[in-house]
Amino acid sequence: MPVKVSVIVPVYNPGIYIEDCVSSLLRQSLPPDEYEMIFVDDGSTDATPARLDALAAENPRVKVIHQEPSGWSGKPRNVGIAASEGEYVMFVDNDDYLGDEALERMYDYGVANGADVVIGKMAGKGRGVPVELFRRNRPRASVENAPLIDSLTPHKMFRRAFLDDIGLRFPEGRRRLEDHVFVTEAFLRADNVSVLSDYVCYYHVKREDASNAGFQRFDPAGYFKNLREALDVVERYTEPGAVRDRLQRRWLRIEMVERMRGRRLLDAPEDYRKELFEEIREVVVERFGPGVAAGLPLTQRTIAGLIAADRFDDVVAFAEWESSVALSAEPGSIRWEDGTLKIDLSAEYRVGGQPMTFPAGPSGAAPAGPPKDVAEAIGRVGADTVDQFGKATVDLLLRERASSAQYFQPVEVTREIVPVEGGEQVRLVLRATATVDPATAADGTAPDSGLWDARVRVRLGGWTKEGRLGPVPRKGRAAASAGVVAGRVVLPYWTDRGNLALDLDRASKRLGLSALAPEDVTVTGDRLRAPLPLYVPGDTEALLRLTGPTPTDVPATLSPDGSGAHLEATLAVGDLKGPARQLALCPAPTADERRFLALPVAVRTGAGSVQVVRPAGPGAVRQLARTVRRILGRIRAKAAAVIKARRT
Repeated sequence: MPVKVSVIVPVYNPGIYIEDCVSSLLRQSLPPDEYEMIFVDDGSTDATPARLDALAAENPRVKVIHQEPSGWSGKPRNVGIAASEGEYVMFVDNDDYLGDEALERMYDYGVANGADVVIGKMAGKGRGVPVELFRRNRPRASVENAPLIDSLTPHKMFRRAFLDDIGLRFPEGRRRLEDHVFVTEAFLRADNVSVLSDYVCYYHVKREDASNAGFQRFDPAGYFKNLREALDVVERYTEPGAVRDRLQRRWLRIEMVERMRGRRLLDAPEDYRKELFEEIREVVVERFGPGVAAGLPLTQRTIAGLIAADRFDDVVAFAEWESSVALSAEPGSIRWEDGTLKIDLSAEYRVGGQPMTFPAGPSGAAPAGPPKDVAEAIGRVGADTVDQFGKATVDLLLRERASSAQYFQPVEVTREIVPVEGGEQVRLVLRATATVDPATAADGTAPDSGLWDARVRVRLGGWTKEGRLGPVPRKGRAAASAGVVAGRVVLPYWTDRGNLALDLDRASKRLGLSALAPEDVTVTGDRLRAPLPLYVPGDTEALLRLTGPTPTDVPATLSPDGSGAHLEATLAVGDLKGPARQLALCPAPTADERRFLALPVAVRTGAGSVQVVRPAGPGAVRQLARTVRRILGRIRAKAAAVIKARRT
């Protein structure tokens, strides 16, 4: 079989972190003879070279190339390209790992859309990844119709013939941003780029020791010298105008302005802040025309203006103010409607724990030029935030706790301006209702089982801020009941800190089933009926198991009953002789793996009828043990009292 994908992994002293990478590559759903793994060891001094050689000896699709240390990832990737045989090459860092179906999905998507570059959805484990790019699948994307420029890491799939045709390789040597130069040129010269957003393909991992190459402190002069090379690529392949300005704006925004903001600036050593500022200012003045900063929100534009005007102290003072601005997101009603979970929420900014206020009324256009002082800068930003409030957005994302996979949920938003302080100031409050469908996630795919945290993302006033939905004080926590939707058991619940989360197909406790009592269950003839505190959108097939040495399963139905459901099943009365048999419910009888939820009742025949009783299980044994301990304690206490009385 021709090799479809060559996975290229540059390796340098990864230690144990390479194990997750290797395991994920060996688990790929793409048939083993359709992909190869090329590990390029760049002079590792740990046990990794021997580990890789042993792997290659066991697996014919593994190639290992050892070379003298080059100092960075560019040369190892180029060596891997030269050794590759695949139609596509996929770059993976030795600290990271892939989703099990990543290669198959990305390859099929790339071939179906004639893509030179395929970008698979990323999840960040301790480090940031693009979010807006992965709102939806983008079969035909370019720098003009999608935020591709936000994703410049090399962790993508590239058609090998495309790289050869244009002669594209990574810059080599010990340097920074070699991936920016490579990926930017690929974006600008590709006939098509495809973005796959309905499956997490790449997990970008921050090592516990924070020793990833990208987290090491860098030399500002060398870093921004390398950054200029990426700007050179943009200028080489674009004409002056809006597209070039928008692309260059990415480096101004992310690599420069964002380094001069809030805690990111304030947490850096003072001498290092100044050194960064000087190098950034030199690039801003030297390379960016007025159209680059003009497209930024006013908050970022203000910082860019202060940088260009060489006002370092004001940049620091503005960062101190910005660091006090935080997002507050509070949940409202949480309820089931038509098979979906509706979550009401409100969100606004706070300063020092109090709602942030803004000047009432429109301000008109912001004055030209940088502000005369930080107070004026803050005033301009506040007025502009009110002006732009009609464009503010709020999103609800569900993020899986273990994998960090996340998906946007549909949201309806209203914007409310709330007068305060006699009408001279206002609060800007975003109110939203999110719809969570347990049966489908992004682009119709079913969400995985797991624990999903609800997170709120707000774009307002030049800030994009994200945080958990909550916290809610213990007395105010009220969530919808657990639900059974499309065969999935969904439990909305509050974490210990009062944040909203969803348990999908994992919960066996906190479902409310323990409240069912024998007297709540009725048996008429062979028909059993029981009320359960579960939401169901309509009549739902289920399975009822009578446990015992030989379990008996009978078809059952869950039907809506007010805010809950009632369970109905026909019992095999003739099979109920002997000890009482506990009941267990399977809400998804057609699933590949049936999962039963224990009910706190049992049935048995007696006196010519079916009786419903408490099951004799570990709970009953524990209760008996507690009773025995109490009785023994009383006996010991009485004996001690008698002995004491005799002694006196």
